[in-house]
Amino acid sequence: MTATDTLPDDPGTLKAMLLAERARTERLEQIIKELQRHRFGRRAETLPEDQLLLGLEEVEQTAASTEAENEAAAPAERASHAATRRTNRGSLPAYLPRIEMVVDIDDYACPCCQGALHRIGEDISERLDIVPAQFRVLVVRRPKYACRACENGVVQAAAPARLIEGGLPTEATVAQVLVSKYADHLPLYRQAQIYARQGITLNRSTLADWVGRAAFLLRPVHERLLARLKGSAKLFADETTAPVLDPGRGKTKTGQLWAYARDDRPWGGADPPGVAYVYAPDRKAERPIAHLAGFAGTLQVDGYAGYRILAERGDVRLAFCWAHVRRRFYELAAAGPAPIASEALERIAGLYAIESDIRGSGAEERREARLRRSRPIIDELEPWLRAKLALISQKTKLAEAIRYALSRWEGLTRFIDDGRIEIDSNTVERAIRPIALNRKNALFAGSDGGGEHWAIIASLIETCKLTGIEPHAYLADVITKIVNGHPNSQIDDLLPWAYPVAPALRDVA
Repeated sequence: MTATDTLPDDPGTLKAMLLAERARTERLEQIIKELQRHRFGRRAETLPEDQLLLGLEEVEQTAASTEAENEAAAPAERASHAATRRTNRGSLPAYLPRIEMVVDIDDYACPCCQGALHRIGEDISERLDIVPAQFRVLVVRRPKYACRACENGVVQAAAPARLIEGGLPTEATVAQVLVSKYADHLPLYRQAQIYARQGITLNRSTLADWVGRAAFLLRPVHERLLARLKGSAKLFADETTAPVLDPGRGKTKTGQLWAYARDDRPWGGADPPGVAYVYAPDRKAERPIAHLAGFAGTLQVDGYAGYRILAERGDVRLAFCWAHVRRRFYELAAAGPAPIASEALERIAGLYAIESDIRGSGAEERREARLRRSRPIIDELEPWLRAKLALISQKTKLAEAIRYALSRWEGLTRFIDDGRIEIDSNTVERAIRPIALNRKNALFAGSDGGGEHWAIIASLIETCKLTGIEPHAYLADVITKIVNGHPNSQIDDLLPWAYPVAPALRDVA
């Protein structure tokens, strides 16, 4: 039976199916174009990834609903789709527990001759089952002992150490609250609502107390993470706003979360990736100066002038971001005919095409390719920009875009001679996105202290995600070890890099 055999004969039904399929196809083509723009397009023209995923979800849901409706009317089509799913669904991880269910016949007599049936094999299928999160109570009993002869003392084992003395949660419970808040972007009041549905009354203030105590405990690990990153030869830096409640005025004030990231994987570097966030109440230039004290190397940044002071001190070389340059020209080209901006975009696109070709190559191989292929583009681009700048009004946005590039030319071209440097600072901008998501859901931090807690815990969670470490298991283990007196001299053993990568998360990272 072919696919056409299952189609209805009624012309009206066929027309409706055709129109539905055409609409679905057009929507899919639109989303594919948006995904291509998100993956390959200029930074300024991309849409937020979560919005694209929401669009895809809706199309896929509609397609599934239509497919289910067609299957209900055509058993052959249902059987065909089922066979396809069995072929393409993959296998479930071996480490998951298996709960077996035997579905057997009721009568072992042959339906033809009533003779005894004997087993010749079996069919086995696996389905993914989920048990909703279950709470349990850990009961700790500590027997007391006394001596019948002297009766002068009572002997009892010491109580196990706890993060919250006299409190309800285990360290794993606190870790779950932290991951839900800072990795899954669930504010504490929403977590309290989720727990209440299962009969567990935990006030938001109680959860906040747990988070604050955990952040205090994890502060040395965060400080060590930042110190290790500052020992790198190259870092990315960026900052984003962190609205903070200002009780005195009844409003919010604008704090800043600074991000310092390392990711040497594009050129095969040996150092593991990581990111450390540092909260500051403002965006003054002395903030990154204080944060990066002791760092000597290449700092890849956007055009923020505050970083220049670091370079003027002599310890830091600045590498600027071509994505920020490209964004300014794109905004002009997207607004209407702009021949100079469009040509600038084409020239910059040539640089990015080369980067795409050499991504994953070693540092020296990247340097040689850039000298051979990118250097000629750069050498032609600078005089071309200067010539165009002389022809246009100096008060236009185009003139601003050109001056933005020319005033940072040394830092923009630094990647040519160093294969370890990236063409842009998108690495750290990706590290900023989870902060933006949390900000969107929580709206603001409750205080400067809350901003600091945000930085501490988000640093460890995002570094876990970068390296393929499961954040909940990591935080539960680290908190437990610190509570039980882990020596500060061995604090490197508590960094995410000291933990084994989870096989299921390696590809995600």
